Amino acid sequence: MTDFAAPSAPASKVRLTGFAVFAAMISAAGLPIYIHAPKFYVDEFGVSLAALGSVLFVLRMLDFVQDPALGWLAEKTRHNRAAMVAGAVTLLGAAMVGLFAVEPPIAPLWWFALMLTALFSAFSFLTISFYAQGVATAGRLGNKGHLRLAGWRETGALLGVCTAAVAPTLLLGTGAPFVGFSLGFCLLCVAALVAMRGQWGAAVAPDGAGFGVVLGDPQARRLLILALVNATPVAVSSTLFLFFVESRLQAPGMEGPLLLLFFLSAAAAAPAWGRVARRTGAKRALLAGMVLSIVAFAGAATLGAGDTFWFALVCIGSGAAMGADLTLLPAMFARRMARVAPTAGQAFGLWSLVTKFTLAFAAVALLPLLEARGFETGTTNPPEALALLTVLYALVPCALKLVAITLLAATRIEEEE
Repeated sequence: MTDFAAPSAPASKVRLTGFAVFAAMISAAGLPIYIHAPKFYVDEFGVSLAALGSVLFVLRMLDFVQDPALGWLAEKTRHNRAAMVAGAVTLLGAAMVGLFAVEPPIAPLWWFALMLTALFSAFSFLTISFYAQGVATAGRLGNKGHLRLAGWRETGALLGVCTAAVAPTLLLGTGAPFVGFSLGFCLLCVAALVAMRGQWGAAVAPDGAGFGVVLGDPQARRLLILALVNATPVAVSSTLFLFFVESRLQAPGMEGPLLLLFFLSAAAAAPAWGRVARRTGAKRALLAGMVLSIVAFAGAATLGAGDTFWFALVCIGSGAAMGADLTLLPAMFARRMARVAPTAGQAFGLWSLVTKFTLAFAAVALLPLLEARGFETGTTNPPEALALLTVLYALVPCALKLVAITLLAATRIEEEE
């Protein structure tokens, strides 16, 4: 099956910087959902952490229904993609302001749920539409187009995560750091829309490239399974990162700098992985990234109290490995979708669902295990609880990565020419 073209700007007018800026906006919106918003509502309005956690879990379950539906909507409205994206960006910015800069007009917990529902919905729709647009655009970039676009896009996304991670701390002197954060995010929304102006255009293809087409393709199915297995180690380590630093390394207060180091390493490595993939092939490059991830997490398994410096090296290595995951695997999937489902909306609805499932799974499966072993935050934990924390944080990701390596090695990948 041949690739399909898009009716929008020719290759000479494709602005890869626009894809980087837009990716930065989307990723900056993802971080507050998991880090900033719960703490803000605990500190400002006294909402219990358990109640907030329940709301977040219910909303994450909503994604299982919502993301495929939003994929269908993104595909059906692809010929009006610019207008749909502009509306979703407006909703995203409004939800961020409502979440952080507006005094809740109703009970704070319900306001939190309402604003996050709006934010989740806009975030998911934009992610699906944006990655689908990447399929329509990359084919016009010539040699290794999907890898080139993915390098710019994922580097921008990682820089957006880094900026969102540190922005509230930098704005502490204003007296209202999260108000400033939300207003700054609105400016980023405007910048993203301007940067992508003229870049939206749907692939020329008949309707009907839905879930059945994607799931009926053996390579697409294998890539979706690989994405599920490969994303699970990241979800596991992300869920347990703060606990590992505070309790295993006994380094409270270092969580922020180490997390920032992790994301900066991923952002710095992403363009390099793209260059390696263009020379050696995406499959070989991704396999190298997976091996690096195993080496890094195996090193984390040997660490204990006071080993902060060595864990910083783990953050650099695992962050660099994640740069390969985020750059190369979506590019492989996008390349395949350009052949079997060029409109790509429903395809990336499935991709979004698969990757988000791992976060819900990690939270539900791991935290009760730690609690059952007697683990508690902010206290001196028994040796068996700390041992389990190390196994879950470091060794489980290694085992999962080995499974991912096996799947990738057995998967035939069509490299870009």
